[in-house]
Amino acid sequence: MREILGRRRRLRFRRKARTARLDAAVTFAVEWGWPVLPGAGLRATTRTAAGPACSCPDPDCVVPGAHPYDPGLLAATTDERMIRWWWTRRPDAPVVLATGGRAPCAVSLPAVAGARALAALDATGMRLGPVVATPTRWSILVAPYGLERLGELLYAKDSVPSSLRFHGEGGYLLLPPSVAGTGQVRWERAPLAGSARPWLPDVEAVVDALIEASTSTPGGGSRLAY
Repeated sequence: MREILGRRRRLRFRRKARTARLDAAVTFAVEWGWPVLPGAGLRATTRTAAGPACSCPDPDCVVPGAHPYDPGLLAATTDERMIRWWWTRRPDAPVVLATGGRAPCAVSLPAVAGARALAALDATGMRLGPVVATPTRWSILVAPYGLERLGELLYAKDSVPSSLRFHGEGGYLLLPPSVAGTGQVRWERAPLAGSARPWLPDVEAVVDALIEASTSTPGGGSRLAY
């Protein structure tokens, strides 16, 4: 009897998780105007020495489950019918945001450095938008920026640690409540409930704190941790 009840609870949890991804994708795309698409996802029954295996054909995939595969990134859309079609057929698929253009961009850094950066920004009274977290990396969502603008910004810095990643036009970012090879994707700073479209800071407002946090964190300045 206990075994049957336990199985039912697990099934209810899986159904809820699957519905949550579809609901999240619809919110991002339809309510907020963020173009999304399903990510590669993980193979349920296959693991590698490094952990869960990606469903893409690359046996050495370094970002298992956390990237577009089929469809490709250019398929990202805000069309509700397309989104419902995708997640009806692949309810476990992670939600991938196509960054740049009119969509948010992001700057990501190792998790320990990310926590330091947020503390430093909070201490200055800086207003922040949503922050996405995985067990290994935190990503601060920022207003859209172009490559030329980003290049000029970084050129003015003495140095930029290689552990920082800039998710701009042509890039992507996994959004909650996805699951990837590194673990659960969650909101470290969630968008305000009921917001029509989350507010986002400019990249110039946060980049100095992110550089400082990355360079001052042991292993956070050059280690490219996924």
